[in-house]
Amino acid sequence: MPQSGVPLFMLRFISTRILQAIPVLFVIITMTFFMLRFVPGGPFTAEKAVTPEVLRNLEAHYGLDKPLYQQYFDYLGKLVLHGDLGPSFKYPNRTVNEIIAQKLPVSLELGVLSLLVALAIGLTLGVIASLRPNTWLDYLPSSVAMVGICLPTFVLGPILVLIFAILLGWFNASGWYGPIDRVLPAITLGGVYAAYITRLTRGGMREILSQDFIRTARAKGVSEVRVILKHSLKGGLLPVVSFLGPAVAGIISGSFVVETIFQIPGLGREFVNSAFNRDYTLVLGTVILYASLIIVFNLLVDVIQVWLNPKLKFE
Repeated sequence: MPQSGVPLFMLRFISTRILQAIPVLFVIITMTFFMLRFVPGGPFTAEKAVTPEVLRNLEAHYGLDKPLYQQYFDYLGKLVLHGDLGPSFKYPNRTVNEIIAQKLPVSLELGVLSLLVALAIGLTLGVIASLRPNTWLDYLPSSVAMVGICLPTFVLGPILVLIFAILLGWFNASGWYGPIDRVLPAITLGGVYAAYITRLTRGGMREILSQDFIRTARAKGVSEVRVILKHSLKGGLLPVVSFLGPAVAGIISGSFVVETIFQIPGLGREFVNSAFNRDYTLVLGTVILYASLIIVFNLLVDVIQVWLNPKLKFE
């Protein structure tokens, strides 16, 4: 097949996945909308000294006095036609679009740094363990990976704060002001996934290193560095690439906890606060955004998998 046909297959694959994602997003929006409305309480019930008349005026101003089905179709219409996520109920004169535009860069920075930490630690330890099986260079990374798997972020974060911020004083316990404030949150969020990547890298590399073409390359006198970088690494990383989709989803959802622990002014922390405040539109907008990001990252992972493994096809 000519090379010019490859972009066409890729374009058809991406278009199909996008079309498949539309009903998924529709179901997510619908379920989130009605689940929020069926939860007891409302965005103005926690306000102090709000008379019934004032409460009625607030609900009328935000359209909460309309029938639930009409609120749903009004919200869906503004979202589809204008990309309008609505006004925030807890931040006067601010829209959900404005809040997301302000908070999202912080969460994306945390997510990218955490993913880099996970890949740097996981790939390094996994490759080292695969090259020296059944030695201390294998047992030590595997033990570290097991500890990382057993420690969730809400446990690892306070431990790192206690040791490196309170006892040693090397970092700040909370905040997001300078580069030093990025270290502990990124290690907390990326450390758990570094453990999984370590085990996957070790397993994938051990499988590739045992293949006949690797033994042939070594018999021809190919250097060990070239064997690893050119012949082994590409195939050995396939399990890691497959894991990146769930890993990115976990990093995105894990930012809720980490941003709360370290008091980071990101979108994850805003989502937690909006859930407590019954800020319907902000919760919906955040859920829609995170669901869209997860779909996009999973699509990118599928494309990278086909690029790494020619046996797979864009189907």
